[in-house]
Amino acid sequence: MTWLPERLPEGKRLYFASDFHLGAPDKEKSRERERRIVRWLDAVAPDAQAIFLMGDLFDFWFEYRHVVPKGFIRLQGKLAQLADSGIQIVFFTGNHDMWMFDYFSDELGIPVYKDPKEFTINGKKFLIGHGDGLGPGDAVYKILKKIFANRTCQLLFGFLHPFMGMGIANAWSSRSRLHNNKKEGMVAVESEWLYTWCKEQEAKEHRNFYIFGHRHLPLDLPVGPESRYLNLGEWLNHFTYAVFDGENMALKTFEG
Repeated sequence: MTWLPERLPEGKRLYFASDFHLGAPDKEKSRERERRIVRWLDAVAPDAQAIFLMGDLFDFWFEYRHVVPKGFIRLQGKLAQLADSGIQIVFFTGNHDMWMFDYFSDELGIPVYKDPKEFTINGKKFLIGHGDGLGPGDAVYKILKKIFANRTCQLLFGFLHPFMGMGIANAWSSRSRLHNNKKEGMVAVESEWLYTWCKEQEAKEHRNFYIFGHRHLPLDLPVGPESRYLNLGEWLNHFTYAVFDGENMALKTFEG
């Protein structure tokens, strides 16, 4: 991420949010949540240097060569407006929108990353990403991810008519999200997958902040004496996000 300045300009901040799951659980509730997300983007825009969207913005997304999923136009329009105004928008794919290819980059000017990335700003080292497939858990998903990430499998799925393909994928996506939601609030710190993974990474190389989504758990945990793991939670229930002011990182809730 060489486009980020080495130091934040005075008064500027970095914002991080994840797991909007637009499209779930139904159109009405998704539309209400989309409007709330747009209000949050408007609220943070005045002092935002960059906004990191850390995956699962959509409950399902697949880009056919000439077709993209219907809906979510309010969010896309707002992101285009912010990008055009000079705010850096960065998107990480999650397990629900891993089949995003070049639509955001071509149409909105938003870079799309599929793996965790590292950057340094104001002397602080960050390692950020969605978080799916990391750590000791998710054994079945790790196998599925390799299949879903396979280019041949993607091409074969693309041959399905969108009516059939979207129907199959939305049904799977709903089951995946519900399975993850059942585990919320029941995970002990010592068995939190991403926390375990971050501690392992910190033992190899120091970073100040490990920032991920995926687990739907708003968490701010020490990884080392000067290192923290933050999970961004989700916007189905928690409406949480993180902000870095150049020195301090905080996990906050958008009341909206």
